[in-house]
Amino acid sequence: MFQASVSGTVIKSSLIEPDGGVLVDVIVPESERGSKTLEAESMPKARLAKIDVEWVHVISEGWASPLKGFMRENEYLQSLHFNSLRMENGTVVNMSLPIVLAIDDETKKSIGSSKDVGLVGPEGDLLAILRSVEIYKHNKEERIARTWGTTAPGLPYVEEFIAPAGNWLLGGDLEVLKPIKYNDGLDHYRLSPKQLRKEFDRRQADAVFAFQLRNPVHNGHALLMNDTRRRLLEMGYKNPILLLHPLGGFTKADDVPLDVRMEQHSKVLEDGVLDPETTIVAVFPSPMHYAGPTEVQWHAKARVNAGANFYIVGRDPAGMGHPTEKRDLYDPDHGKKVLSMAPGLEKLNILPFRVAAYDTVAKKMAFFDPSRSKEFLFISGTKMRTYARNGENPPDGFMCPGGWEVLVKYYEQLQAEEAMPAVASA
Repeated sequence: MFQASVSGTVIKSSLIEPDGGVLVDVIVPESERGSKTLEAESMPKARLAKIDVEWVHVISEGWASPLKGFMRENEYLQSLHFNSLRMENGTVVNMSLPIVLAIDDETKKSIGSSKDVGLVGPEGDLLAILRSVEIYKHNKEERIARTWGTTAPGLPYVEEFIAPAGNWLLGGDLEVLKPIKYNDGLDHYRLSPKQLRKEFDRRQADAVFAFQLRNPVHNGHALLMNDTRRRLLEMGYKNPILLLHPLGGFTKADDVPLDVRMEQHSKVLEDGVLDPETTIVAVFPSPMHYAGPTEVQWHAKARVNAGANFYIVGRDPAGMGHPTEKRDLYDPDHGKKVLSMAPGLEKLNILPFRVAAYDTVAKKMAFFDPSRSKEFLFISGTKMRTYARNGENPPDGFMCPGGWEVLVKYYEQLQAEEAMPAVASA
């Protein structure tokens, strides 16, 4: 870990080890792909939904290290009840979200007593092999209650993927026949943990601080990120690198889509709000659960595997509004409190950030000063979307003009699309 002498001359940072000590990589080498594909063709098959492919991607590149496949029952129970996994050597690694593959009765029957199963993508192509499989009961209610802390209707991930899923879970070790690609023009942003670690080395980073987000970047975010870099320099680090790491898997319907967010993020770098020399923008391929303090552990743990030794956490991370009541689903301070105590995350430095808001006097985003609270304006994601939808500009200094333009263009296009069916039916 980091060491600094009083004079600041001795600086060491073994950028953090992946969980389990070795980065998992279960992508089959090119030389073996033909024979493995042939072998998979003769196996019983399980068909993957789009969400399952996202999880195959996550596991295959080592984001969930030391997990090597979809969870078997003993791993599932540890994750569900303890938010962690105990390794054979007795050490504990964090694993707060169950990463599982649901199958229906028919698939269970077709697998029978087979030990290996071929996994077929939504388009019918063979994507992977699951070895030494185990089938066990999918108790949906228990999974939902323990992951989200509620079984209230309207949880996006639950409604989309758990409620309609099969009643069985299929666990086993993955062999992924070729790297997962989406061919959406954004694959160059999807850097694996291995690629990110290489890039941190190339840039000679002695600290990497990760910022997880699923929203457009405004100047308040930039203030936090730039302030974090300043704090790390004051601590004695020489070259802290920011990993700006938007989530690229499933998000709920009213979130800004990934392609729009990536265009907006690139404008933020173009406009000089963040320094491209000390910032890496990449996509984190995980789906979003909106499971608050439970999920924020997963977000932090995955960044450890990518080589980040600092993690920025703010208000209500991975949270959302209660689906049936007018309140937040989670206490906004619990995410950062849980992260500071989470089993298996002791080696990660957690950086809780100060609250930023729009200073109506200075006309810019600034750290909130309670002594003059009336002079600050809090612009929520909902408020920001309302401005953009209505073609209104937010206050000067809230977001760089280039970034704001991207959002306005997106909402204009969305409103035009929404108006189309109305016109057609008129």
